[in-house]
Amino acid sequence: MKKRLKQGAVILLGVILAGLLLFKLVGSSSLFNKDILSTSQIIKNIGSQTIKTRQTSQEKLTATYKKALNSDQYTSAKPYVKVNPYGTSPLSALVLFKTNTATKVTVEVVGKTAKTSIKSEVGKTYTKSHTISVLGLYANYQNKVRLTLTDKAGHKTYQTITVKTAALPKAIASMSLKVKKADKTKMSIGNSSLTFLVRSTQYPVGVDADGEIRWYSTNYVQHIFKVLSNGHLLYLTKPDNKDLVYNDLLETDFMGRVYREYQFSTETRNNESANDKTETTIIHHDAIELPNHNLLLTVSDGGSKYVEDTMVELSRKTGKVVKVIDLKKLLPAELYETYKATKRADGKLDWFHQNSIDYDTSDDSIVISSRNQDLVMKLDYKTSKIKWLFSSKSASKWPLKYRKLLLKAADSQTTFTGGQHAATIWPTGEADQKQLVLFNNNMAVSNGDKKTSGKYSEGVSYLIDEQDKTIKKTWSYGKTLGKTNFSEVIGCTRKLTNGDYLIDFGFNDQGKTSRIVEVDPKTNKVVYNLTFTNFTTIGYAYRAERFSLYSQNYQFKL
Repeated sequence: MKKRLKQGAVILLGVILAGLLLFKLVGSSSLFNKDILSTSQIIKNIGSQTIKTRQTSQEKLTATYKKALNSDQYTSAKPYVKVNPYGTSPLSALVLFKTNTATKVTVEVVGKTAKTSIKSEVGKTYTKSHTISVLGLYANYQNKVRLTLTDKAGHKTYQTITVKTAALPKAIASMSLKVKKADKTKMSIGNSSLTFLVRSTQYPVGVDADGEIRWYSTNYVQHIFKVLSNGHLLYLTKPDNKDLVYNDLLETDFMGRVYREYQFSTETRNNESANDKTETTIIHHDAIELPNHNLLLTVSDGGSKYVEDTMVELSRKTGKVVKVIDLKKLLPAELYETYKATKRADGKLDWFHQNSIDYDTSDDSIVISSRNQDLVMKLDYKTSKIKWLFSSKSASKWPLKYRKLLLKAADSQTTFTGGQHAATIWPTGEADQKQLVLFNNNMAVSNGDKKTSGKYSEGVSYLIDEQDKTIKKTWSYGKTLGKTNFSEVIGCTRKLTNGDYLIDFGFNDQGKTSRIVEVDPKTNKVVYNLTFTNFTTIGYAYRAERFSLYSQNYQFKL
């Protein structure tokens, strides 16, 4: 009996030692952590659904416009004109009329200076009934809008109408937008592109090369503001601007018509105290459209002590969660169980702080950025397996199974990032080589370079060899600007269609200034320089985006 007990004790000790060894090698204790929620619990906490509150409220407006178009009383010479047709886009207008012969229509909002006109072929088919979206109007101005009508024989007729707009609301009019440089011949602006200031809160605005506001929404927006493949906008907002929490995701257009509305966890919203000034949201920093047109969102799991470390795929049609990626289940447990680099007032642990997602079509993968781990990583989207890790944390401090995934600097000039934002992945023409573009805040949160931390921020491009697991810095802008453009938090770098980079140094002067520049990487010369100040509290430019008001895939239809 004693012998059997002794043998059992030895076996038990062996199991414990094997478990400890496995834990050390794998670096994960998610199976033993009560704060690691099940997929079903996360889905329940997210509580997503489609609603039609805004679409229903807009039905009468659409019916009014259809009636006007079908009345046969409006012509190109005397069209029906409705400014701000859906009540949330004051610098847009809907123009309706009929013609005796089938024509296509192009529209031009005449700019005040050279290369500031907004132009588009809004009628892509020959028709006698015309619904024209007019975008890019000036505020408090008698806008000249030129219509060009072309019939099937190529004959053109021209009509100019005047569209009067209201003044900007005080909160927007009080903003200071100063353009220090604008080389319009070199800027990537096309016929209808604006620079959009996607703010951390309150009104989003789009400005032209002169810094004139040519679009804004009366809906407050937080962080997420994207153009989808169909030309619609996707943005995070509130049911009412006075509400505390941003938990409504809208698919709309630049005229304000809503096509889909997704609502999240009403339980979370109802639990927020009216006296609690902390904005707690389910979705926080980013969203992308997947190839199947579903949405991939950065979220918090809604129930554990950990926040901003989960992603969910949302069905575009039903609004239901169809996939969950919990990063705590993919990375070493020590990263979140012993995390102390930052603290939150609510006691939650923001160990990862995911601030971006991008999709790589070449291999069905996603690239994500973790500010608080000073980490960029690539995941196989189907399997959630890690493909590579870009981190300044030494290999010896990673559990064994992760070490083979670490990218190694190709040369001494290649620096690692700290607190970075807005990582995007680009093809290079070579199967195993990719371009990684991001904004390096250069703020060592937990693993960044402490020697240079806080001295400058920069837009950066890297070349990654995914086969050899190497990374090489190929371009950067910002280091020579020093602390003037240092951005402790937020910011982005966007690659533009002409190869230039649009960089948002979003948090300068301790959050009092956002500086946006467009840089030609061939010369590293600035072709556009916009300074944004005098905004409301935390109303700085979280990101700057260059979007076209008119997409090739979008045409407004009643």
